[in-house]
Amino acid sequence: MTDRTATDLTALVADSTARRFGRPVNFSRRSFLGAATGALVLGVAMPGARRAWAGGADGAAQGAAAPVVPGTRVRAFLEIRPDGTVLFRSAFIEGGQGIFTAMAQIVGEELDVDPARFVVEGAPAGPDYLLTGGARFTGGSMSVRMSYGTMRKLGASARLMLLQAAGSRLEVPVSELSTEPGRVLHAGSGRSIPYGDIAEAAAALPVPQDVALRSPADFRWIGKPVPRLDVRDKSTGKAKFGIDLTVEGMLYGAVQHARRLGMEPNRIANEAQVRGMPGVHSIHRLPGAVAVLADSWWRARRAAEALQVTWTEPAAGTAHAMPADFSSDARIAALSATEGEGIAFETAGDAAGALRGAARVVEATYHAPYVVHGQLEPPSALARWTDDGSLELWVPNQAPEMFQGAAAKIAGIAPEKVIIHSPMLGGFFGRHFLYGTANPFPQAILLSKAVGRPVKLIWSREEEFLRDALRPNGVARFRAGLDANGLPVALHAVAVGEGPTGRLFGRQPDKVDSSTVEGIAGKAYAIPNRRIGQILVEDPAIIGFWRSVGHSMNDFFYETFFDEMADVGKQDPFDLRLRLLADNPRLTTLLKAVAELSGGWRRGPFTAADGSRRARGVAMASPFASEVATIAEVSVRRGEVAVHDVWVAIDPGSIVNPAIIEAQVNSAVALGLSTTLVEELVYENGVPRARNYDGYPILTPDRMPRVHVRIVESGAPMGGIGEPGLPGVPPAVANAVAALTGQRVRSLPLSRTRFSDNA
Repeated sequence: MTDRTATDLTALVADSTARRFGRPVNFSRRSFLGAATGALVLGVAMPGARRAWAGGADGAAQGAAAPVVPGTRVRAFLEIRPDGTVLFRSAFIEGGQGIFTAMAQIVGEELDVDPARFVVEGAPAGPDYLLTGGARFTGGSMSVRMSYGTMRKLGASARLMLLQAAGSRLEVPVSELSTEPGRVLHAGSGRSIPYGDIAEAAAALPVPQDVALRSPADFRWIGKPVPRLDVRDKSTGKAKFGIDLTVEGMLYGAVQHARRLGMEPNRIANEAQVRGMPGVHSIHRLPGAVAVLADSWWRARRAAEALQVTWTEPAAGTAHAMPADFSSDARIAALSATEGEGIAFETAGDAAGALRGAARVVEATYHAPYVVHGQLEPPSALARWTDDGSLELWVPNQAPEMFQGAAAKIAGIAPEKVIIHSPMLGGFFGRHFLYGTANPFPQAILLSKAVGRPVKLIWSREEEFLRDALRPNGVARFRAGLDANGLPVALHAVAVGEGPTGRLFGRQPDKVDSSTVEGIAGKAYAIPNRRIGQILVEDPAIIGFWRSVGHSMNDFFYETFFDEMADVGKQDPFDLRLRLLADNPRLTTLLKAVAELSGGWRRGPFTAADGSRRARGVAMASPFASEVATIAEVSVRRGEVAVHDVWVAIDPGSIVNPAIIEAQVNSAVALGLSTTLVEELVYENGVPRARNYDGYPILTPDRMPRVHVRIVESGAPMGGIGEPGLPGVPPAVANAVAALTGQRVRSLPLSRTRFSDNA
């Protein structure tokens, strides 16, 4: 998402969350180890434990109905244990992006505790954690940048509480005290007190309202390559993902979905036979699916796959029913043939008039395919109903409060009776948002209620491919006007299709879904006359957020068309970018930085040291309040594109952990290159052709290029990290291929095109 789209999405998520947390929330069902002693911890009462702190030492009077200000109640986040280790409850979910480590660095910096002493876990649902504009959503590269100041203040507040507790213990003024990692010092007497010894006393103190923060010049951990906290457990198999969890007495579930959405199960020809298979407990009909419960998942899966189901066709008017004749190629053709200018999203000057008066007009239509998320961990959910009618749910997710609300509706109970556990995610990419039919937790809830036992449901990879929420396919049409010198004076672009933000949060008839135009709108190039619009054409498929959302294809559209403009105008594409960014020092610096990183810009074709013919392409992107410049170097081998090096200069404004940034850029390059070269999900007859990775190729290790990263800190407001490295890769590669072969490809993946080895 662009910063604007991230803001839009945050507002939408916040609206749905605020309806729930606009009044005091009853926490009587849940605790954060409230009975712990010797710990700085908020006790939100466990069943059978003492009453929640409704305010108490954290601010409002005991039992008061004052609303919670997210991120201010220290004890909701921190538990300092007697041994000095720190349990931190993160509002944001770890999915491989390094968020737990970043949070430990930020809080640890102000608390004065080495991040290595932190144990981080995902926080439960609750108003304390609504840190993204009054909501909670891990995605849109928002987590660190939208909570950075709040988390620093939280750590500083906890440190001051410890200093106050130590002052009372030592009978000295707080002004005479200081800290070193994990302890309070009194220089005058040489005495010191470990944090763990005074944590309980500190917990009884009010949370300070005004605290001083460290000067960046004094940072010890923020801005440093602190090792990731989760590496050891992941490397040794100790990390627990949703798919690993078990509870006593649970059954395992597997499903067989209808081939097309909207179809429903009718007759099962061999139901009695399947009931007699080893370990089978029961067979169930669900909306759009049948399920088997068994004493192991393998037995459940074999039984579910063995079911011979007759499916009924969707009734007329069924929402999101997939047409039996739908194909992705036909949809792209229909989108490409859709005429009109659409609803304007961005306008400047008079694009139509400037196009009429232009010396040359350049036109092109681009398109990109559906792609799946394809995360390593298959979807799963574990549901358990309790004796008092509440529901406990372990579900991989990006938005605990939203999942809690959705689960409550499915279960037919109040939201406060749903306990959401948010395990570490085995892959991210936007897969774990609330997509309805693309999530297994509704099925797990219904199955657990039907049998009165906990149920752990896992979708096989085949069912995952059948029901994933896809990155939408899309089309963009461009027209540019050039003056007599070959410089662009007008740009007209129309995105055709549907975006995930409008689909998931609702649309207004006269407003553009910003997720359909991000990466086309908002560009900083000094083209005086512009009009960017959208034509909505609803997508029959279930669509969702995908890593870098609209940027993942729209920057490919725009930045490759930019090179087309440059070629027609006889301009070098790198030099033209510099010229059109002359009034933007931040982007000029970044573009020069990536050129320097690559050893100096040269487009080519040229002969490399190994004798191969190569060329380079360049692209810019501005996703999630960060700025990125990318250069790629390619050759052609046996008709296929080979990418040798990718150079990325990224300016996120300011940083927390450079090692994580570099890792995230490498990861984003890999995924961006995979979609550039090979990834696409093809629909035929209403069904995806691929049901596993054998039919859906992804980038193989031998095709991964060397990646070179330079971080440029401009001092601008902090931007995102998890996604910005991706959008520049497809256009940089495509532009390099065009420079090498003279062949301009306007669609992805490039594997659809055969190139000449003699380029």
